[in-house]
Amino acid sequence: MAAVTEERQQIIKDIVCDVLEIDPDELNDSSLFKDHGADSLRAIEILAGLEKQFSVTIDQAELSRMVNLDGVYAVVADAL
Repeated sequence: MAAVTEERQQIIKDIVCDVLEIDPDELNDSSLFKDHGADSLRAIEILAGLEKQFSVTIDQAELSRMVNLDGVYAVVADAL
């Protein structure tokens, strides 16, 4: 499992904030995306953005883990 560096964490946070259309200051590592208006379509947009950014393939079954930044960091680390 590759480590998700601080640089990668910032990239991930930027992708999530862009998709959710929120300011990065509004989101911390344990904030639930659903509290920021995320729905299944937005979750898939986040997944697609991560796959493109990191040149990885992430199974859609992983969406259930991607409820906050901590979950996304774990999914990306597993994919790398």
